[in-house]
Amino acid sequence: MPDVETTSADQSGVRPISIPQDAVPIVPVRNTVLFPGMLAPITLSAPSSVAAAQQAVREQRQIGILLQQDAELGEAGPDDLYRIGTLANVIRYLTGPDNTHHVVCQGVQRMRVLDFIPGTPFLTARALEIPEPASSSPDIEARLLNLRRLSVDAARLLPQVPQELIVALESSQTPSALADLAASFMDIKPKEKQEILETVDLVARMDKVARRLSERIEVLRLSNEIGLQTKATFDERQRKAVLREQMATIQRALGEGDGKAQEIAELEDAIAKANMPEEAESQALKELRRYERMPEGAAEAGMVRNYLDWLSEMPWGLPLEAQIDIAEARRILDEDHYGLEKIKSRIVEYLAVRKLAPDGKAPILCFAGPPGVGKTSLGQSIARAMKRPFVRVSLGGVHDEAEIRGHRRTYIGALPGNIVQAVKKAGARNCVMMLDEIDKLGRGIRADPSAAMLEVLDPEQNASFRDNYLGVPFDLSRVVFLATANLLDTVPGPLLDRMEVISLPGYTEEEKLQIARRYLVRRQLQANGLTSEQADVDDEALRFIISGYTREAGVRSLERDIGKTLRNVAVRIAEGSATAVRLNANDIAAILGQPRFESEVAMRTSIPGVATGLAWTPVGGDILFIEATRTPGKGGLILTGQLGDVMRESAQAALTLLKTRSSELGVDAGVLDGSDIHIHVPAGATPKDGPSAGVAMFTALASLVTGRNVRSDTAMTGEISLRGLVLPVGGIKEKVVAAAAAGLSRVLLPARNRRDYDDIPAGARDKLEIVWLERVDDAVAAGLEERASPPAPAVGVRTDQSAVAGRQAR
Repeated sequence: MPDVETTSADQSGVRPISIPQDAVPIVPVRNTVLFPGMLAPITLSAPSSVAAAQQAVREQRQIGILLQQDAELGEAGPDDLYRIGTLANVIRYLTGPDNTHHVVCQGVQRMRVLDFIPGTPFLTARALEIPEPASSSPDIEARLLNLRRLSVDAARLLPQVPQELIVALESSQTPSALADLAASFMDIKPKEKQEILETVDLVARMDKVARRLSERIEVLRLSNEIGLQTKATFDERQRKAVLREQMATIQRALGEGDGKAQEIAELEDAIAKANMPEEAESQALKELRRYERMPEGAAEAGMVRNYLDWLSEMPWGLPLEAQIDIAEARRILDEDHYGLEKIKSRIVEYLAVRKLAPDGKAPILCFAGPPGVGKTSLGQSIARAMKRPFVRVSLGGVHDEAEIRGHRRTYIGALPGNIVQAVKKAGARNCVMMLDEIDKLGRGIRADPSAAMLEVLDPEQNASFRDNYLGVPFDLSRVVFLATANLLDTVPGPLLDRMEVISLPGYTEEEKLQIARRYLVRRQLQANGLTSEQADVDDEALRFIISGYTREAGVRSLERDIGKTLRNVAVRIAEGSATAVRLNANDIAAILGQPRFESEVAMRTSIPGVATGLAWTPVGGDILFIEATRTPGKGGLILTGQLGDVMRESAQAALTLLKTRSSELGVDAGVLDGSDIHIHVPAGATPKDGPSAGVAMFTALASLVTGRNVRSDTAMTGEISLRGLVLPVGGIKEKVVAAAAAGLSRVLLPARNRRDYDDIPAGARDKLEIVWLERVDDAVAAGLEERASPPAPAVGVRTDQSAVAGRQAR
């Protein structure tokens, strides 16, 4: 602090006291805002202010200059002052002949008051110095040039302006110093100067000062022109602006035309209540000022108004989060979903972590599985358990990056992206958002939407997600993101890496029965206007519908068929022909027609050369039949059934392996060389591919050449090698569930798939005997019957293609 010139600085009679070294004496002022770098004389009227200044002079301290919120108030207290002011050096302390006290201060730096210290005869506070932000960028340099021009123009229009001020403005090279200097000499209200003082961001401060200077320049020019009574000619734009202002004045005098002013006031109030971050609020106020200056009929006015509505209606603030009750979460999950014990256990773990670490970065769960197994409804249950709003975003068919990030406001009809729209619809920044069908994101000519999803689903980035329409960062870090997918193959690797995949298997027949009894029947009764007293479907009828009319991993077709049966009952009750109906298995065929599916396992495996395989499809598992026959020829291999390249290679490997092991199977190799082998996979209209039919093909060929039937209660899967090894395959869980649903009792699986045993539903494990295969010899031993039958020359059994539609051995 520089040396201070004093004149009678200790005439107040206040006894010196000791204040903490980290404290600052506070001097309240009424109509003066001191900016850093500026000199200003201040009159001290209150005794406490005199004491504070004298203490600062005595101890060579800086003082804090704070503006009073109410200029009419007498001696101000801590609650009557703004919290942001200026640290200043006392250059001179003067006492007048009439016992008045004055100080000449020089502003040093902005400060923010942290708290006031009680027990002192004057206001004392602990304060935090606010450093000036960096000022080296082309954007700031451009604003510096514009602000220098405006400040010089404004200074020249002022009466009796000192030439030194204009020179100081023209020579100023520091953006922050120029902004503060220009704000200090402007004749605006103290509250407006305080607003500029509180604007720490340099770009926003320079914009505010430039906007105020532009307004004052216009006023000063008009004032000078009126004072000199000149007949200056306005250009067309100025003339229209003056006429418009005159018209607005006349309308206000007549009580008309207040709509725009009322609209502006409502928007200002909405922006103030929106709890926006500083950057968003600055942008909103800037656009509001633009909108205020626009004519009502301007083409751009509607676009700006729509933008302001979006900004003010977004849920910027974080609502109070309800405490997660783990016991209640378990109850909700059990109430909404039957089975899925491992899935529900993982969800409970997820909720427990969110409860203990609400600010942590929780994983993004992706529920993967066939249609109709309850992926979306799991998300709704999680939202119920967390007591948060639930919103669903359908990503199926989205092929434009702008649908994720939004359109720029320069386009007609521009809107924010689906993510921001969903958050606004939910009305909370901590909603549960279900990204449905994330595997069906398309890639169009307008960039890749899956690439835009990378920022949305990255916890390290989504706290500052920038939608192209909003143009300001929006915090998505508190949104609980969930995703669903049928296939993971089409999800890009980087996107899949951001999610924790939870696989949902298909349901067994017993699980479908329980789901139908607990949920589907009740829901369809309500949908068709029936009560449980008027209509009911017994368990045998439900089992008949499940086995004879549906073949799916989920329960959607089952619910539709239940709905058909109950609509038949609704007609009878509406006609008055019945008052209460209980449907049994014998009634189902009359309502739904003859069963669409039947078990053909026994018929297909009644002769050698037919093996039952297991296939994976996008809608769950299924059984697959491999048929082989032998005809006179030259040792060729014929493949039919629309097989893919990988499946054809499996068939060739199976034949080669059979020839190398012909002696072990008791077959003359010459017989194979003089025969053509034909392998057919029924449902020829359906493409099939994958390596997992290798075991079934080898077993079918071994059955053909040995004359031993394949066991009719057995299905198998696995890839084979030329060494006779059985290699692991995928989709074990879905395949085993399909075998249980088809009524089989044994499955042959690769021994190296033992790791998948725990994923198999308990209902399917209890129904099946599982045989683990190390080599193809194990498959022959476990899959073929002991008794040999004469080999059949050919096999040609009709195939129900609807039963195997969409199969893919995988």
